[in-house]
Order: sequence, then structure tokens, then C-alpha cells
Amino acid sequence: MRKSILILFLLTAVASHAQSGGVTEKGFGIVNLERHQFKFDLLSPGISYELGLFKNVSASGGLGLGYATYEEGYAVGLTLHTRVRYYHNFNRRIRMKKNVSGNSGNYIAAARSIFFSQLRLGTNIEGPDDFNLGVYGVTYGIQRTYKNGFNFNAELGAGYYRGDGVPSGYGPLVNFTFGWVATKRKSRKPTFN
Repeated sequence: MRKSILILFLLTAVASHAQSGGVTEKGFGIVNLERHQFKFDLLSPGISYELGLFKNVSASGGLGLGYATYEEGYAVGLTLHTRVRYYHNFNRRIRMKKNVSGNSGNYIAAARSIFFSQLRLGTNIEGPDDFNLGVYGVTYGIQRTYKNGFNFNAELGAGYYRGDGVPSGYGPLVNFTFGWVATKRKSRKPTFN
């Protein structure tokens, strides 16, 4: 009972502090991170959504064309991408008077991509026709969003490819998207702490 009351009290305190507008990046707020960012990927093609969770941390998901390559071969097709990103250079970009709107920054991410058999366009991986392939790893990426809404995102990393019906293995994680952010972005003026 005491734990429930304590948790309720803490959640109420955090919520009221967030609503008062007094949240800064030194607390739980997302001063420089966008709360919601919906993007149409023009190069892949596909769609993606990024949700600002708390200070410099976001979760993103998207559906687009992807390419997987590891020890066993390659697969190409429509892919579900999910990331949990930690942006590490917002304050440095602000000090240098650079844009941080639209989550323009560098990040480290826990990454997952799923290649579904029904959405695959081609493969040379030996195994059953209906295999799925999941990639789990870590990436380092940069994302920039410009005044007109155009956005690019580039990531490089490594991961474990886990096959469903095919052999698993290790390989690189590379992702590049170019698109347009459809949601309203924060002011281009940096917020100083």
C-alpha cells in the first residue's frame, strides 16, 4: 500500500512539474527533442514516427525498404525498423548556434529491424521460402532536419542477425533515409540552459 501511494505521489509530482513549463534538460523534460515527429521517407520509400520520451531519449519506428546482409547472405524487402535513440550533442550544437529542431543531432541507438517473409523482394539465403529475419544491434547515427522540412538520417553499426528457419550470424547495420517531416517542428532558435 505504501509503495502504491509513493509511486502515485511521484508520478503526480513529475506530471505537475512538466505541465508547469519549468522542465529543463537538466530534469525530465525534452526541451530540444521533438515530442512527435512523423516523416515520409522518399528514398526508401516508407514512413517513420519518432516519439520524444524524456531528456535526449526517443523511440522511433518505421516501415520501409531495407537490405540485410550477413554471413549467410542477403535479404531485400519491406522492413519494420525500431530504434531507441540517445542524442548526445544537443547542448554542444546549441553552444555552436546550430539547429536542433526536428531532432537535428547525433545519437547512439539500440536498433532492431525485422524482415518478414511475406514482404521480401529477394534473397540468396538458403532455407525455407517463408523465413523471417531479425537484426538486433547498436548504431551510431546523425539526423538533420532543415527549415523546409527535409530530413536525412544516416546510421552505421553492427548487429546479430537471428533467422527464423535459417542460420543466424553477425553483420553490419547500415541505414540511410531521406524524407520530409510532416509534423510541426519547434523553433529553430536554440534553447539555452
